[in-house]
Amino acid sequence: MSTLTIEIEVPYAQDVIVTSELLNIDLSDGRSISVPLAWFPRLVYANQKERNNWRIIGRGEGVHWEDIDEDISVEGLLAGKASGESNVSLKKWITKRLAQQNAEADPGC
Repeated sequence: MSTLTIEIEVPYAQDVIVTSELLNIDLSDGRSISVPLAWFPRLVYANQKERNNWRIIGRGEGVHWEDIDEDISVEGLLAGKASGESNVSLKKWITKRLAQQNAEADPGC
């Protein structure tokens, strides 16, 4: 039995636009991919300034958001994979985030 192996070259990210509902990434092969923001809860909880503070990583293999500690790979998006973060981890992150926001709002505490 012979097996055909096909090597697939994954395009790289060139530009990112995040709206209140969608994550849009323009790819090097001319395509754009859009996925619901709901796939990535940290982006849902982020404000627009944080959503816009992204950088392309790994020569375009993914995108990183420093403010919310989120990394998303192009390959994962093309495979249809949403965030793999557990509910426990997300709740811890939200709790820490709220505590930081409260401390910033009331520095005298």
